[in-house]
Amino acid sequence: MLAAAVAGDERAVALLLAKVHPQVERFCRARLGRRETILGSADDVAQDVCMAVLSVLPAYRPSGMSFRAFVFGIARHKVADAFRAMARNRCDAVEELPERFSREDDPEQVVLDAERNDRLSELMGLLGPRQVEILTLRIAVGLSAEETADALGSTPGAVRVAQHRALQRLRRELEDRASRR
Repeated sequence: MLAAAVAGDERAVALLLAKVHPQVERFCRARLGRRETILGSADDVAQDVCMAVLSVLPAYRPSGMSFRAFVFGIARHKVADAFRAMARNRCDAVEELPERFSREDDPEQVVLDAERNDRLSELMGLLGPRQVEILTLRIAVGLSAEETADALGSTPGAVRVAQHRALQRLRRELEDRASRR
């Protein structure tokens, strides 16, 4: 399918993007969360990644790394661009009220989701940026250690070790919190 997409087959390009987009979107959401950046939301950044993939697809040549790793390399750069744009932005964001209340959002579930996300963010804050990125690519996106290593410019062994250490750190922290209760 990749070879056909590179050759310009529109159906293959559409199928390729249909496979890549959900994974890229999960990665961007995991890295950016619900933050609105000057470049837009995580969904907008994911769309930018897909557009970048489309623009380089005709010139893509396999270079020893998987295509998914190539795509997530682009995604990492786009997310970094979004963080840089947020750092340069001197505006204070103000939430806007929705035009109408969605009856689908159970208020209790919204609160529980927000609390869970806060706890998860707090735990991830204990890790270094590289460990967070490895966990995001391996767990949230579902990349293999080899694909993650390609995307990060590392080795699969180093990715596995960093993932193991990050999970051990989180496990110890959760055990410490449980014992304090």
